[in-house]
Amino acid sequence: MSTPDLFASPTPAPVPPASVIERIAALRAELDLHAHRYYVLDEPSIPDAEYDRLFKELQALEAAYPELLTPDSPTQRVGGKPLAQFASVRHRIPMLSIRTETDTEATGAQNFDLRVRKELALSDSSPPVEYVAELKFDGLAMSLRYENGILVQAATRGDGEVGEDVTQNIRTIRQIPLRLPADAPPVLEVRGEVYMRRDEFEALNERQREKIAQGAKGEKTFVNPRNAAAGGVRQLDPAIAAQRRLSFFAYGVGEITPPGEGGPAFDTHFELLMTLKKWGFPVAAQTRLAQGATELIAFHQTIGQQRDQLPYDIDGVVYKVNSLALQRRMGFVSREPRWAVAHKYPAQEQLTTVQAIDIQVGRTGKLTPVAKLAPVFVGGVTVTNATLHNEDEARRKDVRVGDTVIVRRAGDVIPEVVSVRLDKRVPGAPQFSMPRQCPVCGSAAVREEGEADYRCTGGLFCAAQRKEAILHYAHKRAVEVEGLGDKLVEQLVDTGVIRTLPDLYRLGFTALASLDRMAEKSANNLIEALEKSRHTTLPRFVFGLGIRHVGEATAKALARHFGQLDAIMDATEEQLLEVADVGPIVAKSIRTFFDQPHNREVVEQLRACGVTWEEGAPAVVAPRPLSGKTFVITGTLPGLSRDEAKDRIEAAGGKVAGSVSKKTDYVVAGAEAGSKLVKAEALGVAVIDEAALLALLAAAPG
Repeated sequence: MSTPDLFASPTPAPVPPASVIERIAALRAELDLHAHRYYVLDEPSIPDAEYDRLFKELQALEAAYPELLTPDSPTQRVGGKPLAQFASVRHRIPMLSIRTETDTEATGAQNFDLRVRKELALSDSSPPVEYVAELKFDGLAMSLRYENGILVQAATRGDGEVGEDVTQNIRTIRQIPLRLPADAPPVLEVRGEVYMRRDEFEALNERQREKIAQGAKGEKTFVNPRNAAAGGVRQLDPAIAAQRRLSFFAYGVGEITPPGEGGPAFDTHFELLMTLKKWGFPVAAQTRLAQGATELIAFHQTIGQQRDQLPYDIDGVVYKVNSLALQRRMGFVSREPRWAVAHKYPAQEQLTTVQAIDIQVGRTGKLTPVAKLAPVFVGGVTVTNATLHNEDEARRKDVRVGDTVIVRRAGDVIPEVVSVRLDKRVPGAPQFSMPRQCPVCGSAAVREEGEADYRCTGGLFCAAQRKEAILHYAHKRAVEVEGLGDKLVEQLVDTGVIRTLPDLYRLGFTALASLDRMAEKSANNLIEALEKSRHTTLPRFVFGLGIRHVGEATAKALARHFGQLDAIMDATEEQLLEVADVGPIVAKSIRTFFDQPHNREVVEQLRACGVTWEEGAPAVVAPRPLSGKTFVITGTLPGLSRDEAKDRIEAAGGKVAGSVSKKTDYVVAGAEAGSKLVKAEALGVAVIDEAALLALLAAAPG
């Protein structure tokens, strides 16, 4: 038996025949050409069947010679495995927003032109400024990065500085080229808008309705094309993103190789757009050059007349100074370019009738009157509901059942009733009044002094507030149930496994293991976390009940003052006002909460399920060094976490607020302190570091 030569060179892989390499290149070029004509130019040049035949031939060749497969191949439009999460992307050049002109009439264009002329110090006799007039798409801003002509990254706008890497999903948009022509610069970031056509949106919702009718769980219809597009971009599975059939328009660039290093030299924004179009990017056909305010006004009026006939949603137009040299001269203000503005249209309005007024109970117990409308098409969608906001607003507009009303919808704003046509009112229509009981659980609905909203007081029992109540109870600063997050709570409630808080402690392994994406280990971990949460503290339990206005500091103050839960539950408003951190509004809120039999019943059931804490006599409250002082913490402290600093301040009698105001006594600033520090300095609030805080705490217990 011969010994193998361990040092012999491996057998080289066979080189693909030149004919195969040439055929693959030819197929890719031909498919790219046909796709551009179909998806960008809307001028198909071959039948769909012929395109499919060429596509399948390319797939077969790439399968036979996988070493020839490249990311820019037409077959890779839907590729890659589902992601666990999106990676963050820091934009090399920030994706800044542009100013919105609040005047939606023609004079809005004049206002912008006057500002530009003033900024450029032009006289009345100077020639008009040349602008580029574009559409303002109602979609999702996107940055596409190409290196050496290949799409390497696509990122959402995010906060302008940091977005999310959605490259796999953007590859599914057939209007976006995966490879650029040879004359494209080595580095090019194309900025534009991902959107969904109205016909694709209607088709998507029709598919969703069919799934719902067939009993599919977790499916829904979408409110508008923008939400559907944004949701498609943020799908972790690119195959699902591809089903949304999204589109794209380019309107600018971010980072680009400068002229001295191989990049193009542009003099105007319009020239830049036309070059992007030449390189294969869709640019809206309505984009125009405009000379001065007169032509901007004409563009605004023309597009306004065409708006409803466009195949996609827009909410305005955009004007940009055309000369790039003038753009650089004008610069920016507050991170917005002085040389550009978004000029929106007046909100779209339609007439319809009010068929009923229902009460919607939100996750936090807020009661909102909602007008149920005869279906009407407004702002690109069919509207059947419109918010009346609250009782005062409903009465101010005097909306009644049977009324003919004007309904407005603008962009993503929830449709609202603008006004009532009193001349069409049905005689004898009763005035609206807010119910004094929650329509979901029957608990009292109360309106606190100085507030516009009524709220359900049955927080622990009300089905509408069930998810919020469970999440709050399980929060790490409350009773804490590790691993009980939004998605799991949603499953538990939606499947009917949990109806009230005590049901948490009745959960069995079988019920948990039957849930979607719940592995055996996860189920065991949750059961262990629930068992651990049975042993808590009185302040955590009181805070976990979710009583309105009762935060951590107030819960601690109540526990110190009364010592026992029953004493808190039975205390009168006068007795509650004796607590240092309790004022009239908080006292009334606590009393109202425990006056609801449903809430008391839930508390007793939690006790019966074994939830316990130590109780004792009311503590003797000694004078504390920071009593009456309000602190705000910002930045990263060197030796204390934010929670540790907060606990120590509260233990010393102080209060920790989330925002800076004139009533703030101290701002504790650490590394990378942000806007709160700036505001403190502007208001003259004392700013201290961790060392100064520790000095203030030196006399505090613990």
